[in-house]
Amino acid sequence: MKKYDVYAIGNALMDVYTKVENEKLVEINLKKGDMHLVDEEQSKRFFEGVKDNILKTGPGGSSVNVAAGVAMLGGSVAFCGVVGNDEQGRMFEDILVKEGVIANLAKSSKMTGNVISFITDDSERTFATHLGAALELKKEDVSEEDIIASKVLHIEAYQLEDPKLKEVCFHAMDVAKSNGVKVSIDLSDPALIMRNLEEFKKVVKDYADIVFANEEEAKAFTGLEPEEALHKIAEDAEDAVVKLGSKGSIIKNGEDVFKIEAVEANAIDTTGAGDSFAAGFLYGFCNELGIEKSGKLGSFLGSKVVEEIGTRIEQDVKEEIEQLK
Repeated sequence: MKKYDVYAIGNALMDVYTKVENEKLVEINLKKGDMHLVDEEQSKRFFEGVKDNILKTGPGGSSVNVAAGVAMLGGSVAFCGVVGNDEQGRMFEDILVKEGVIANLAKSSKMTGNVISFITDDSERTFATHLGAALELKKEDVSEEDIIASKVLHIEAYQLEDPKLKEVCFHAMDVAKSNGVKVSIDLSDPALIMRNLEEFKKVVKDYADIVFANEEEAKAFTGLEPEEALHKIAEDAEDAVVKLGSKGSIIKNGEDVFKIEAVEANAIDTTGAGDSFAAGFLYGFCNELGIEKSGKLGSFLGSKVVEEIGTRIEQDVKEEIEQLK
């Protein structure tokens, strides 16, 4: 018996959501709809400007969202990352623990990373991201014992670009592969893939058992349209998942292809939809629900999270989840 379903490694970030007019984005020089990396000074200035108009705040980052989703479903999960030794870092840890995640967090003298999500009236999101302490992750922060005690090691591809973080992830994946732990990789972002294409292809070939990609990421990774991209990714991964948003998803396991229908939703904020899908799929995978049920569980979670602002499902969906298991 394994202690954990999933051991997730990623950027530990506090998510801050605020509503703004289009003119505000022009004023602070942010291109609407884009993700902007900002320095500490900019981040503090932006936060000061929105602090009286915050809709919601809480732990974020792709792998964090996956970990919280697995925990919500009743899975056992640990998250590894770095926060600052500050109020935001303490809040991050407190909330994550309340969500049922084992917080394998190191502390840094740098400020806790954050993402300020500016939401305009058309529901489009513009991000100002300061990675801060998240970039300080070291090999010794990763628990080899907990990786070995897990069914799946989950990595976000954002970790595979920074040289120091990449070294940590390679170490973790080596530990996983040497001990029969499945490696799950989310390809994260098409621009990220294009900047690191050949290296990412090698990482997937050498390490990945499960690969998640949305339509754009799959095309960036393979140069192909969704179904052909699925087959291409599945040449290296045991389970390839291509998420198609409102068109559902397609999953290939061995020679079998599963088409998972989307669940109808009143979408107001798509933040975290892909992470919720991954959480549902990984929970199902770890608990032997089968590929189709795992995909349907992921699709359901994705449909519910887009009906709320933020990356957590606040509705009571326990009964519906139990019916899907």
